[in-house]
Amino acid sequence: MGKTLTYGQKIAIGYLLVASIALLIGGLSVYALRTIVAEKDRVISVYAQNLVDAAKLESESNRRIADNRGYLLSKDSEFLRDLRSARKPFDLLTGSIQGHVTTPEEKQALSRIVGASTAQIETADRVMERRRTERNLADVVQEFQNEVVPRNREVSAAIAAFVELEEQQMEQARQQSNVAAATMGNLVLGFSMAGIAVAVGLAVVLNRVLKRQIGSAVQHIQSSSNELQAAASQQTTGSKEQAASTNEIATTIRELVATARQIAESAQRVATIASETAQGARSGDQTVQKARDAVADIRRQVDLIVTHMLDLGAKSQQIGGILEIINEMSEQTNILSINASIEAVGAGESGRRFGVVADEIRKLADRVGGSTKEIKLLIDEIRSAVHTTVMATESGSKAVDAGSREFNEVSATFQKIVELVETTTDASREIELSTKQQTTAVEQVNIAIANVAQAAKETEVSCTQTLQTVSELTALSKDLSRLIRPQLSA
Repeated sequence: MGKTLTYGQKIAIGYLLVASIALLIGGLSVYALRTIVAEKDRVISVYAQNLVDAAKLESESNRRIADNRGYLLSKDSEFLRDLRSARKPFDLLTGSIQGHVTTPEEKQALSRIVGASTAQIETADRVMERRRTERNLADVVQEFQNEVVPRNREVSAAIAAFVELEEQQMEQARQQSNVAAATMGNLVLGFSMAGIAVAVGLAVVLNRVLKRQIGSAVQHIQSSSNELQAAASQQTTGSKEQAASTNEIATTIRELVATARQIAESAQRVATIASETAQGARSGDQTVQKARDAVADIRRQVDLIVTHMLDLGAKSQQIGGILEIINEMSEQTNILSINASIEAVGAGESGRRFGVVADEIRKLADRVGGSTKEIKLLIDEIRSAVHTTVMATESGSKAVDAGSREFNEVSATFQKIVELVETTTDASREIELSTKQQTTAVEQVNIAIANVAQAAKETEVSCTQTLQTVSELTALSKDLSRLIRPQLSA
């Protein structure tokens, strides 16, 4: 692989390796600095915050004792309210510390604080309750000194133990961060020394490789100059043959120009036809869109008809229920009229007119019953017609859906046709532009061929100068070889 690399590439690789080592050392330094800063921040943010919260816990505990003493002395309910409101900050502080502690020792110390605080609160509440109900202040104060004060001392002792533990933890963390800083510093120093050693090694290796490559190149130049001298002689003969060939090429190029112009005209006609086809496809797509909108309107109308027919069916069912009620009422009226006729016969002459009225009522009830039956038959026929209409509209709705899907497929097909035609149009235009460019390029080539013919004559003249230049190049390669390998000149 080393033989395929150029001088500049090898120099670039050397610089790249040195820069990579420098970046590695810099990245390691940044990582070490961030690690040290993070460790210091952890010491400050965690342990220092825990110590501050512990001091606040001590303050809240003393505040509760002060409120307890105040209530004992004054029996003022304001102190009790202060006691209850002081419990919430204490709980919040213990909760905050709970989120920061990580070791089992810290959790156990915090549990002792919470347990001692709970016992102190319970004992103080019992003593305060006794102070509220008893008038003998001396006994209550004695109980307060014997029970509450020791509990408060237990809370203070637990807080002091937690503070001492946090101070120890903070000191250990500080020592660990110092050790980590020293380790990172040594690591950065080691990498720096290793980077310097690698850079020096690369410089030595690169110097040897480049010297070998340049020496090989000089030898190659010497052998190439000899070959070039022989080629210069052949070039004179070749230039004469080249002049004859250029005349034939010029004739072929003129024919190629005429063909390219014909292709450009054909591509232009294809582009015009493709544009007209695309316009027709767009018109067809617009027609399909209008038909699809019309089908959508028909679908909405069919859905509206189905809704109305369903409402008509529901209302016919309601009418049927009302007819049932009317039919029952007519039957009840008929029974009542029969009972009234029986009573009228039993009443004799005085009930005869009442019997006539009852008979008329019975006839009316019969007519009402017959009418309800006829209406019921009509309602059944309406229901059947509604059901048939709903089924027909459902079939029509399905047919409309099928037609809508077909229109969607036709619309998609037109879209594809438009896209394909547009692609064809673009391709035709590209072909047209390409052929025009080709025509221009061929004309330029024709001019260039004429220039080449002239240059071929001039080449014959320059061959002599080339031979002289080759001689000078040979001398120069020898001088360069002496610079690279001084021992050769000796």
